[in-house]
Amino acid sequence: MVIIQFVVVVMRYVFGVGSIMMQESVIYLHAILFMIGAGYTLLYGGHVRVDIFYRDASARGKAILDLIGIAVFLLPVCILIWWFSWRYVGASWAVFEGSKETSGIQAVFLLKSTILAFAALMGLQGISLAIHSILVLIGAEPPVEQSAP
Repeated sequence: MVIIQFVVVVMRYVFGVGSIMMQESVIYLHAILFMIGAGYTLLYGGHVRVDIFYRDASARGKAILDLIGIAVFLLPVCILIWWFSWRYVGASWAVFEGSKETSGIQAVFLLKSTILAFAALMGLQGISLAIHSILVLIGAEPPVEQSAP
């Protein structure tokens, strides 16, 4: 993504040549990176959290806070995103929506599909984290400190 963006800038400002497809590819790659990578980031505890309670909590307290956060925030939001984007993505697939630019990437329907992938992957990772938290609470699994790789 960075290399493509660099090439786009050099082509435009050094050679005076533009490429809409290359510019759109940076947007596609950026969206895919964040939408598909969000579940992976949750796995390693890389998401921002409010540390008012969590930072000083015991392993048991962290597991309880994780369960509450998953049940109250994460899963309902994932369900809402899935619910409201299903028709939006489906309409895009129905016409194989493409770029508004003639020389752009004609796969907007694939880009919009990452919304559903995001909701599914985050929901599955939330369920995984909830199972881990339950196992910590019942003492079947030792708590693991999450840290980004």
